[in-house]
Amino acid sequence: MAYVGGGSTRGAGTMASLVHQGADFAGSEVVLIDLDPDRLDLIRRLSERMARARGLDLTITATTDRRAGLTDCDAVLTSFRPGGFEARVKDERIPLAHGVIGQETQGPGGFFMALRAIQVMREIADDLAAVAPRAKVFNYTNPVNIVAEAWTHHSGIPLVSLCEGPIYYAGMMADAAGLDPALLDVVMVGLNHGCWSVRHSYDGADAMPLLAAAHERLHDDESVFEGKRRMLHLAATMGSIPSEYFKYYYFEDEVLAEARAKPTTRAEDILGWTGGYWEHYRQQAETDDPQLDPGRSRGGIHELELAIDVMDAVFNGKDETHPVNLPNRGGALPGFPEDLVVETIGRCRDGWVEPLATPGLPRHVRGLVEALGEYQALAAEVGWAGTWRDGVRALAANPLVRTVVKADTLYRELAAAHRAHLPARLVP
Repeated sequence: MAYVGGGSTRGAGTMASLVHQGADFAGSEVVLIDLDPDRLDLIRRLSERMARARGLDLTITATTDRRAGLTDCDAVLTSFRPGGFEARVKDERIPLAHGVIGQETQGPGGFFMALRAIQVMREIADDLAAVAPRAKVFNYTNPVNIVAEAWTHHSGIPLVSLCEGPIYYAGMMADAAGLDPALLDVVMVGLNHGCWSVRHSYDGADAMPLLAAAHERLHDDESVFEGKRRMLHLAATMGSIPSEYFKYYYFEDEVLAEARAKPTTRAEDILGWTGGYWEHYRQQAETDDPQLDPGRSRGGIHELELAIDVMDAVFNGKDETHPVNLPNRGGALPGFPEDLVVETIGRCRDGWVEPLATPGLPRHVRGLVEALGEYQALAAEVGWAGTWRDGVRALAANPLVRTVVKADTLYRELAAAHRAHLPARLVP
């Protein structure tokens, strides 16, 4: 397995996930690939000690030469952030200055994250075609839906994008309503960061009356986190469990006001924590049995665990179902184009991943998802082969932007800010 982004802040937690399931990958080699040789070597040493302490038959190497690291690999895990968190700060700050929500995967910030990521993914596709054409790609690079949309239209190498969101949203809703998450059975479909539940039972009965009752009970309770109350409100109103990211659309005014009032953005907060992450990793890399502290490790103890689960199922023939992002082949999600990447349930087994048929989205929630799907398709094409003029059109189609004046202004300003990570065709 080649892990592109293996020297990132998430690298330690991701390798902890792999080590946790290491017996399923006995005899394998993991090649960590990244740009910073010092951090890359640190994650390698930390990972080696984790594996050794558990007596695992894993070989762990590292390189800054991406094509060399990808040569003859079977699986590629992609999880990287072009420009680092410093670029994400720009994605968040610049839109806010123009009265638009700035966010990692949504709106203009997510659009420019996609453009930067797709530029690197194009290079990875070329590398794999040359040195590992039989590889399978498991993508966690955000925005995972737009990255997958671009790749699956232009490369014949199999790629599945993954995100724990559909698992997390159900757990968050159970926690907000005071329910036992083990009794909640939920299937969510739509787009990544834009999905709704089409099955939602609790202990064998419909969960929605319980969520509606929780909303009535808690909507004015300020001791409950505002984000949880909003999600209960949205679920009770729409009769379906929502992706947490729908807050940017259904509570746009409130979320924008809160972001503009907050002295720091999310990326600025994370940048303030990264020194502590690396200090913790350095400390643990010197021990014989490294143990990650969930409060001092980016993403917690186990990161990208879903990718490890899906790889295990695909390469070891375990025949499991997991949330996946794949083209809508066979109309697995009714009413959406067959070539559009959708988030659904996938059957993961020996060979690859197959999207399973699910119920369609109710009409009252489907319209926004359809609009986001059209934007997703436009953004993917811009990132892979478009021009900056195509980019302005795609940004105007984003439901958080909407006006041509904002689209043009934001495109020009963000393109200038990210010039170093964009091809010339995308810079006005």
